[in-house]
Amino acid sequence: MELTDLHAIADAERAGRRPIQVRVCSAEGCLSSNSRAVRQRLEDATVRAGLEDRVQVCEVGCLRLCSEGPLVRVEPEGSLYQQVTPEQADSIIGTLTGGTTDARRGDPGGAFFARQHSIVLENCGVVEPERIESYLAAGGYQPLHHSLREMSPSEVVDSITRSGLRGRGGAGYPTGLKWATVAKMPPGQKFVVCNADEGDPGAFMDRSVLESDPHRVLEGMAIAAYAVGADRGYIYVRGEYKLAIRRLGIAIRQARALGLLGSGIFDSPFNFRIDLRIGAGAFVCGEETALMASIQGQRGIPCPRPPYPAQAGLWGHPTLLNNVETFANVPAIIRDGDAWFARLGTEGSKGTKVFALAGNVRHSGLVEVPMGMTVREIVEEIGGGAPDGRAIKAVQTGGPSGGCIPAEHLDTPIDYESLIRLGSIMGSGGMVVMDENVNMVGVARYFMEFCKDESCGKCIPCRAGTVQMHRLLERIGAGEGNRADLARLEGLCDVVKHTSLCGLGQAAPNPVLSTLRFFRHEYESRLRGDSPAPEESRSVNAARA
Repeated sequence: MELTDLHAIADAERAGRRPIQVRVCSAEGCLSSNSRAVRQRLEDATVRAGLEDRVQVCEVGCLRLCSEGPLVRVEPEGSLYQQVTPEQADSIIGTLTGGTTDARRGDPGGAFFARQHSIVLENCGVVEPERIESYLAAGGYQPLHHSLREMSPSEVVDSITRSGLRGRGGAGYPTGLKWATVAKMPPGQKFVVCNADEGDPGAFMDRSVLESDPHRVLEGMAIAAYAVGADRGYIYVRGEYKLAIRRLGIAIRQARALGLLGSGIFDSPFNFRIDLRIGAGAFVCGEETALMASIQGQRGIPCPRPPYPAQAGLWGHPTLLNNVETFANVPAIIRDGDAWFARLGTEGSKGTKVFALAGNVRHSGLVEVPMGMTVREIVEEIGGGAPDGRAIKAVQTGGPSGGCIPAEHLDTPIDYESLIRLGSIMGSGGMVVMDENVNMVGVARYFMEFCKDESCGKCIPCRAGTVQMHRLLERIGAGEGNRADLARLEGLCDVVKHTSLCGLGQAAPNPVLSTLRFFRHEYESRLRGDSPAPEESRSVNAARA
């Protein structure tokens, strides 16, 4: 396939579109709220109104405002309908000929969308995820063609390096440096792996990208493979993501059929094959060495480093491992230039970051903002603050490996270093809002329960330490603890953090440490026994669901 062939398919796709598009969200959140029945009724209503030649009803990916699903967006007028029921379909179609509807119309230009800057999510809610023609019409696979025909592998690596892109999986390691390390390894078998084992409670960023724009991830992986000299790739995706797995499988087959994956891509010497590997729900398999062990058919447990995956990864071969969001940034950087990307964000944290905003917040959903925006701007301006006029008490970032940022620090900018100074981390992008009614000891207890259940058990500090910490948190939370228990808890945090084998154990104490740092009075009030232990946070229960 050549660039002219891509253009021909894209032009035919655009020419076949009808003047009005009625886009129905078909991401998992809206599907669970009956959006497929909404789409069917909209199609039927279009036929009854005799508008088949003017109106096209299509399933798109995530429309982001997840708390208001099912969502329907009408283009080009830009109307966004929220919480749509099948019974409202006829009246929505009727508005196209001057009628009225009782469907709730949101403001697509309102605060939730106005402050966002879309790079990773630019195609979400626009392209049809199960049709490669839709992705090609949005310019898809042209960055891959440009990389193969206009750039050398080293130039691609240099471009990613200059962009300042850092890994979006949590640690924030410079992406260009990782790519360069793999590229410099001796010629031979190399692998590219996409970590889609998103397991943080309350996080759904990677799932939404895979469900909404799977070809973008495939293209990013192919560009990376060309840059580092790999010809095999794996996407390791958690088994709970049934829709994402199905759409990835469809996308891979479509790309192979058009010669965009496989042998001689764009009639070049570059070959690249991608296969799926399905995880079994183990949180520890998000750790890179455990993930690779699982791909190889072994038990998913971490192993010591060095050697690092870039030196000896899958089956002992150099392996490049990035997460979904990192790869999804790559086509845009090649298309628009590394200087463009580097102008976004802060000095040390370039570009944008996708967050799954959830918990005690009025507008939950997918948010993509430039690095450097403050936590307050995201939670209060984009998310609308806590419902019913309640005050925000804390915002938890980074999942079980992160910490709780108190209300007095909500003006902290979102970048890697600033969050670490507060005892939290960026993580993959989960952001759970907690209001004034939340019990912070209960929050710490919940995340410690998660960590002890998900520990692989290989090393004693994590296997035994998380169990002991959880028992102490239960005692303190029930008002049965004493100051010796609190001192023992702090000591265990130090031991587990500094002696565990992998990142799960090393970061497991973070929610405890951050709540002790900023909400110590809540622990001490339980010790004194002068207040009852309230129920666990609604935010935490929402995250668990």
